[in-house]
Amino acid sequence: MNQQPPRPIHILQLYPRDMNIYGDTGNLLVLQRRLEHYGYEPIVYSYNPGDAFPEDVDIVLGGGGQDSGQSKIQDDLIAIGPRLQDLADSDTPMLVICGLYQLFGHFFETRDGARINGIGILDIATYGKDERLIGNIHTNSRLFGDIVGYENHSGQTFLGDSATPLAEVILGAGNNTKDAHEGAMYRHVIGSYLHGSLLPKNPAIADYLIRHAIKKRYGNNLEQTYDDSLADKARAVAIKRPR
Repeated sequence: MNQQPPRPIHILQLYPRDMNIYGDTGNLLVLQRRLEHYGYEPIVYSYNPGDAFPEDVDIVLGGGGQDSGQSKIQDDLIAIGPRLQDLADSDTPMLVICGLYQLFGHFFETRDGARINGIGILDIATYGKDERLIGNIHTNSRLFGDIVGYENHSGQTFLGDSATPLAEVILGAGNNTKDAHEGAMYRHVIGSYLHGSLLPKNPAIADYLIRHAIKKRYGNNLEQTYDDSLADKARAVAIKRPR
């Protein structure tokens, strides 16, 4: 019996040393396990400032961090910004959470007026405010249905004309206190404030990233399924939780 050769999918994890304070590594673990289940070999590159940018990238992940973490990575992120923009424009799927969500936009202006420049993949701008938006959050997306998680941010993000909201808020704050949007999308790039981690309770988003990664690299459709009954139960419980 001939064994099928490994089919690698390369995952680039951005700045895990400085931008991973809310357990966002859980998103990476979900992608690894699901890729293995679907018959692919996840190859992970952990990229920190000064590292060599990998040649092969099929999925990009980025997590949250404090203002100090964003300042540490700012120059390096600007330097690799053109590479990331090229990947985004060629439909490489990406998921960036909280701090890196902000820096995938045009800028983050802190409460004291300092500006941390972003790379502008997402048409968003973020402003630091005194009010902290914190608690359980329940949203609904036309692509993914119910999305649940936990938000904890004082930056308020506003979408420009070319950004599409990821979801509409049912319970919680979302991007800001002015509208009912949560997150933003550009092509297959997803930005969100939802921690928790996001993907274990929202596997439809994980499969979205995987589906577009294998389609782009191999031309294959994702036809297998995964038993998400436990995730469905966890999401149902999370939806019932108070703010």
